[in-house]
Amino acid sequence: MSTATHTEELVLDDAGTVADLRTFVSRARTADDGAIRLQGAGHVLAAYVCVMRGKLLGEGTPTVLGLRTMALGTPSDIDVTVSLSSVADRLARMGGDDLRLPIPPVAVHESWAGIGAPRGAWAELGTMDTDALIDVAKTGVQEIGQIIPVNPGALLVNNIRASVWGRPIDGAPGALPGGAAFAGYALGFLVPGETASVFSSHNWLRLSTARGHILVKPQSLL
Repeated sequence: MSTATHTEELVLDDAGTVADLRTFVSRARTADDGAIRLQGAGHVLAAYVCVMRGKLLGEGTPTVLGLRTMALGTPSDIDVTVSLSSVADRLARMGGDDLRLPIPPVAVHESWAGIGAPRGAWAELGTMDTDALIDVAKTGVQEIGQIIPVNPGALLVNNIRASVWGRPIDGAPGALPGGAAFAGYALGFLVPGETASVFSSHNWLRLSTARGHILVKPQSLL
């Protein structure tokens, strides 16, 4: 649902940053072709996407967001949520040395964009090998593929995914759910042979690597 129009633009720091944002948007669209929240804070751009969220009352699917930060060439205080497809279109039309990204004129309303993960007071719970997290993501995808029958209804598919991705990872700090591993793998944040850190703040969990952050708000079971 459109809520506003904009004529602003973001000036990215360099060509590498443009390529980084293009890759992030492309991966996010593969996971869930919905929206992206662009939030400027001085010379830093925080880009949020939603990889999964609960759709039914009482189900176990956590809200899982991907966060990638990147440098801006000029400061910005923008905070807008727009469709991923519209950002992808504008990135595709940018030339090789063009660093100016026009903000799509039509904003969209997404419930996840308004819940606001904590910015501070994160306490480290422990670390995990990225290889183990990648294995959780691949195993979960395989498990879902084996369980889902031919021509399933939307409700059944949703319940199966909720069961697999809402399940805590064995031995993970803070009972981190499998959905966090899937999101990190889908967005390219998990690279074999590295270590990821797990943090908590209030009722949120965060899985962080050098490439980005996965923010998790467990679904309340009512």
